[in-house]
Amino acid sequence: MPIGSDKGNFIKPGFLPLTLAPTTVGLLAWGWNNYGELGQGNTTDYSSPVQVGGVTIWDKVGAGAHFTLTTKTDGTLWVWGRNHYGQLAQGNTTGYSSPVQVGALLTWDKVTGGEGHTVATKTDGTLWTWGYNAQGQLGHGNTTNISSPVQVGALTNWSKIACGANYTASVKTDGTLWTWGQAAFGPLGLGNTTYYSSPKQVGALTTWLNVSAQYFHTAATKTDGTLWCWGMGGFGQLGIGNTTYYSSPKQVGALTTWDTVSCGQYYTVATKTDGTIWVWGYNGHGNLGQGNVTNYSSPVQLGALTTWSKLTCGYIHTIATKTDGTLWTWGLNDKGQLGDGSTTSLSSPVQVGALTTWDKITGGGKFTLATDSA
Repeated sequence: MPIGSDKGNFIKPGFLPLTLAPTTVGLLAWGWNNYGELGQGNTTDYSSPVQVGGVTIWDKVGAGAHFTLTTKTDGTLWVWGRNHYGQLAQGNTTGYSSPVQVGALLTWDKVTGGEGHTVATKTDGTLWTWGYNAQGQLGHGNTTNISSPVQVGALTNWSKIACGANYTASVKTDGTLWTWGQAAFGPLGLGNTTYYSSPKQVGALTTWLNVSAQYFHTAATKTDGTLWCWGMGGFGQLGIGNTTYYSSPKQVGALTTWDTVSCGQYYTVATKTDGTIWVWGYNGHGNLGQGNVTNYSSPVQLGALTTWSKLTCGYIHTIATKTDGTLWTWGLNDKGQLGDGSTTSLSSPVQVGALTTWDKITGGGKFTLATDSA
């Protein structure tokens, strides 16, 4: 339902034969809900998971700072939460506390968000952006905010996408890496701090695999299993043993066993192919899961388990699943974003409930979203 115009200051029937019936996938949310980002039709915070709507066929989940972005298996795109720059693509700047559909298309694929902008791909490989654009983060060659989806160029080979606070990064199907938008501290990886309002290629390599971004730093893996970071390094979030910022990619160690990587506001977390988790950077709220609040400028392992699966970050809280389908969180919990029924921050992983069917996970600024495959 609409929750009014939000112009505050800036700070992702028919019948089927039984044999073909799809697995139902519920979407659950918890944490800060000041702008309706939990999709409950209200602005009440929740410190335990609550279901968004009825059990349906949710597919991919994404989040921005204070807004939520999801696709369903039918290819539709649904959004809710803060909308002060048009990031919900409704042609307005009205916030919504319940899911609203973006147009009527059935071809949306991946979606993610930054502080106030949204980036999405379609199944045809095209790239679309909307929302806040003061730093050129929408990639349209200008700095004009837009409240409806606009295609970035005409290419059909966009693949992986990530948003920093006010910049965008994407890997194409040819393995090239492209960035644009806000460039303070060098998160675009272009060797400078120049803002760009159109996509710019990072070097000439064609071996980039995945990319993550948050606030002012970027992390990416290559097809050879190496991990690279760049941008702001003031808390050691680049993982290269210092607190210096770099405007070009720097390799994290020499290992070739990195799997997934996710950036928090001032920290980074990653998994290796052996199922271990490694963390580094800011740790003031225990978000590195080390049982302390000590910052680290090089990767340190989280415990000794080799059963970690998916991993993602909010601003200063961390979310992970294990291979047994359980869900675990740790870090800042002032708005209940850890989902353990409290608002007490935790410096070690805690299990969220007892379910073993958690699937996709994502973190907003101070809230969490996860799908549950029934």
